[in-house]
Amino acid sequence: MASVWWPCLILALLSGLAASGFPRSPFRLLGKRSLPEGVTDGVEVYSTIINSKVTSRFAHNVVTTRAVNRADKAKEVSFDVELPKTAFITNFTLTIDGVTYPGNVKEKEAAKKQYEKAVSQGKTAGLVKASGRKLEKFTVSVNVAAGSKVTFELTYEELLKRHKGKYEMYLKIQPKQLVKHFEIEADIFEPQGISMLDAVASFITNDLLGSALTKSFSGKKGHVSFKPSLDQQRSCPTCTDSLLNGDFTITYDVNRESPGNVQIVNGYFVHFFAPQGLPVVPKSVAFVIDVSSSMAGRKLEQTKEALLRILEDMKEEDYLNFILFSGDVSTWKEHLVQATPENLQEAKTFVKSIDDKGMTNINDGLLKGISMLNKAREEHRVQERSTSIVIMLTDGDANVGESRPEKIQENVRNAIGGKFPLYNLGFGNNLNYNFLENMALENQGFARRIYEDSDADLQLQGFYEEVANPLLTGVKVEYPENAILDLTQNTYQHFYDGSEIVVAGRLVEEDMNSFKADVKGHGATNDLTFTEEVDMKEMEKALQERDYIFGDYIERLWAYLTIEQLLEKRKKAHGEEKENLTAQALDLSLKYHFVTPLTSMVVTKPEDNEDERAIADKPGEGTPSSGGHPMGEQLAAGRPKTWGCLAKQPALVPAHQCSLASTAFLLFLPRCTCRCRSHTGEPRHVLPDQLPASSKPLLLCGWGPPLHHPSSRERRRPLLQHRRRPRHSAAPYSGPSHRPHS
Repeated sequence: MASVWWPCLILALLSGLAASGFPRSPFRLLGKRSLPEGVTDGVEVYSTIINSKVTSRFAHNVVTTRAVNRADKAKEVSFDVELPKTAFITNFTLTIDGVTYPGNVKEKEAAKKQYEKAVSQGKTAGLVKASGRKLEKFTVSVNVAAGSKVTFELTYEELLKRHKGKYEMYLKIQPKQLVKHFEIEADIFEPQGISMLDAVASFITNDLLGSALTKSFSGKKGHVSFKPSLDQQRSCPTCTDSLLNGDFTITYDVNRESPGNVQIVNGYFVHFFAPQGLPVVPKSVAFVIDVSSSMAGRKLEQTKEALLRILEDMKEEDYLNFILFSGDVSTWKEHLVQATPENLQEAKTFVKSIDDKGMTNINDGLLKGISMLNKAREEHRVQERSTSIVIMLTDGDANVGESRPEKIQENVRNAIGGKFPLYNLGFGNNLNYNFLENMALENQGFARRIYEDSDADLQLQGFYEEVANPLLTGVKVEYPENAILDLTQNTYQHFYDGSEIVVAGRLVEEDMNSFKADVKGHGATNDLTFTEEVDMKEMEKALQERDYIFGDYIERLWAYLTIEQLLEKRKKAHGEEKENLTAQALDLSLKYHFVTPLTSMVVTKPEDNEDERAIADKPGEGTPSSGGHPMGEQLAAGRPKTWGCLAKQPALVPAHQCSLASTAFLLFLPRCTCRCRSHTGEPRHVLPDQLPASSKPLLLCGWGPPLHHPSSRERRRPLLQHRRRPRHSAAPYSGPSHRPHS
């Protein structure tokens, strides 16, 4: 069963040798038996604490790792955390020997200049990039002197979204070594009261888990603690490696005595709405499926397996049809048919017979499915109180018929006319995900990536389960006129069973005595109105649990939700509207210190007695996993685009070490000048990756300005190149400007 991931992170602390100028493998155990247990390559991670405070679904998470360099030389220590793609980093601090270096959130372009400056100077820059299905990886590293201690602390926040009747906290734990003090602490405060709370771990047996794990809840409070001892962390009784490598999951839900709950603190309010026990609204579903030749093999087989399971879940009052598109478009039936047992059996036979062929005509496939839903409504083939849904699955881009994304979006938008949602499923990575997402958002749906894996059929089925049971359509949340400012989204086309609608805003006057909220929607049998009235004095009494509440959590929840929705609107906006949405989201991101796609975090940290800037950036789902940085592009391309060198301070080193640096260190230090001297002392300039490992001259390498990307012609020149210039010249070297000689 698919689940929404809530806060997800992978923890890893890596160490590498920095003294010689290039890193060692972070996983190689140090051979010295005299070092304490839990030391990897001279670095001991002696404490890792994950502290989470959840107040009214809003999670404030702090990850703190402490390490000490027990080697007799400087080490490079890297801190890796994987966190949810939906989370916003709010702070990162680095503490070395008691001195703390904080992070500051800045507008992306301003931060980018500092990022490029840091990289050009060879300083390690923090980076956030996509990592897997639901995660982003935050990485930052620093040189730590022998005997010194370092503390990394990362803070991020996220609004938990209810999914299939529960909230889920998913932590992927991977410390890669034994940690003396490893601890997960989660405190949950829900004014509605907690109805269930559980915690499980995939990497440890229930017997061991029972003694390391405590969980409890009573009334409004819940608590989970996981503190494995060193022995409980061992993969075997005599092993020195850790078995903490897997998922740690906390799930909970709240009491629902009434469909809605409103909370007000310091002039901000949040309104949660999740009615239960309502009859399901009948639905008409057009399954628009890509059967082009690129879907051949496992992808099409998994799609068929998922469709067969989905047919098992269809209710008799539902209607459906299959629209298959490749170079042309074909359908199972000429019009929508009811999901009777006989029709479902025939549908299963049809699904099993689906085969791949031809090109990809997304435009005509979607328009056929939309037309079928519109026609069924116009001809009264479906119930009056029913809803329509288009679900489209593709693994590629349109390449026949209308193939321009903007024109397809226009055609689909005009055909749907705001009457029902479109959900786009992108199978794999070889497609224009931004196009699928923008088209879905324009039509009140969303896009979802289906990852090519052994469970792709379960991912497809899990998505369908999210939209299988609409309880309300045309939902609108209303508040007293002239009493509310800066309201987040308050209209929804559907409310699905097991989910939750969340609306937040500001009060015009904080000293109100009462507050009223109405939720209106169309149910399966009649129109419904749900009213929630709040006594402000009673609300103040209910929210006095200061030990469990962090700061102005409702204000931050409002800011988080507002930014999230502004960024979604921005994806489908153009021109002046897009500029205005960008400005609003940027202002809030800076004010509340959120790292969003519009901002970056700049961390000032020491490096050889100089300050350096480390940038934490946030990618989007449709962007490359590199995160869009110049360095990320080089990583994605598999080789650096600029020249590189080995050492920060000028030093004589063997040429073969410079060659090693080109493969080990150049990705991190892409812009510098490598000034080399042969055994005759003649100055030369080289591309380190052109030096053979067997070459013997000594190289004098130091920092210089960024160099241009060498042309293929230059790369074919002799391996060791140089350019003469007067020794007294102070002009910076800007790369070969004429044909050099050997």
